[in-house]
Amino acid sequence: MATALVLVDAQRNMLEPPMPVPGAGDVRAALQGLLDRARHDGVLVVQVQNDGTAGDPDEPGSPGWELVFAPSPQDIVVRKDQPDAFASNPSLAEELKRRDISRLVMAGMQSNYCVAATSRAGLANGFEVVLASGAHATYDEDQPAAIISSEIEKALIEEGVMAVPAATVTFG
Repeated sequence: MATALVLVDAQRNMLEPPMPVPGAGDVRAALQGLLDRARHDGVLVVQVQNDGTAGDPDEPGSPGWELVFAPSPQDIVVRKDQPDAFASNPSLAEELKRRDISRLVMAGMQSNYCVAATSRAGLANGFEVVLASGAHATYDEDQPAAIISSEIEKALIEEGVMAVPAATVTFG
């Protein structure tokens, strides 16, 4: 079973000042650990980059829009303008399957929007989806961000996603 690491919206606007997600330092470290292990093991990395609208912190070309982790030449970088990376990139599922990918490790921003939507779409496209717990985050809304992320994780598990602590995710 070949695996790909999918980093959803690991962009400067959410992981660096002036408005990082709560716990951004820990999340960034978890994302870096996943990325380092994936690259060490020769695993495909898919970096998803959100295109905000004019004036948004992730407006294309703005500093906040930039990816936190420089893509390697082997990475697939896709852009999106809606929460589901597969909906924004209709050929993505086909490309992953062409590379014999059957398992996706999901991590990134925001737990309750793009991570959840892309995880659900991964399942709908026939992939096994593993959510890297501790490597996804969101902002405070009607509840603290940590509670929102935890509730999304529980909901995704009920829908068929596996959740594994980021530090224990293996790619081999």
